[in-house]
Amino acid sequence: MFIQLGDALLHCVVEGPASAPPLLLLHSIGTTQSIWAPQAAVLARHFRVIRPDLRGHGLSEVTPGDYSMASLAQDALGLLDVLGVAQAHIAGVSLGGRIAQQIAAEAPERVLSLLLIDTALDFPTKPTWNSRMEAVAREGTIALADAVMPRWTVNPSLPSSLGLRRMLLRTDRVGYNGAAAALRDAEAVDVVGRIQAPCTILIGERDVVVPQAATDALRSAIPGAALATIPGGGHIPNYEFAEGLVEAMSGHFTRLQTS
Repeated sequence: MFIQLGDALLHCVVEGPASAPPLLLLHSIGTTQSIWAPQAAVLARHFRVIRPDLRGHGLSEVTPGDYSMASLAQDALGLLDVLGVAQAHIAGVSLGGRIAQQIAAEAPERVLSLLLIDTALDFPTKPTWNSRMEAVAREGTIALADAVMPRWTVNPSLPSSLGLRRMLLRTDRVGYNGAAAALRDAEAVDVVGRIQAPCTILIGERDVVVPQAATDALRSAIPGAALATIPGGGHIPNYEFAEGLVEAMSGHFTRLQTS
């Protein structure tokens, strides 16, 4: 479906029983809601799964200028409003995980629980992001593809990894840079001490993007957060380690039921 939210027309896939607990899935920079398809196929049996294309990505509208974590969080909350969802479980990978943190900090009453996957409180360094954004502005996302894919995936030659590369190449340069600005400008201080939702942090065993220190800082910032590893997983495990991610996500919901 398509939903008009202010200045942007956003695309969203909704599946699962209308009466089931809502589960919002937020994707990473340079990809689309499609990366969640393997998980949604399982989770939609028990949840109302909501998969938006973030602003500037997939079939959602590309709007000019820098995006921010606050504005992307407001997009997600506005989408939930239109869908009539008062509260939701929220899972996000990389950028999506940081947006999920922002939502939990700014609108805690809307969050049933958090699943933060291969993400962090902030994403240094600003000069690195500025350099990437300049390259993308000149050449498009092809400027990043060769360097990014070994960081996103464990085996870049797999069909699923080649699919992620295609998603990146199809991402509009303005949309990519808008989201990159949100990552560049994200500050830990904006969320530290403000997140109270039940939370599980999932980290790919072979994620080379998020260092251990960043994972430790994230866990320390969220009271009671659990930590689990996706065996063998890289930075974006949704396709390459689909079953392991589903298992880890299911473990989060099992813990909620038994706690």
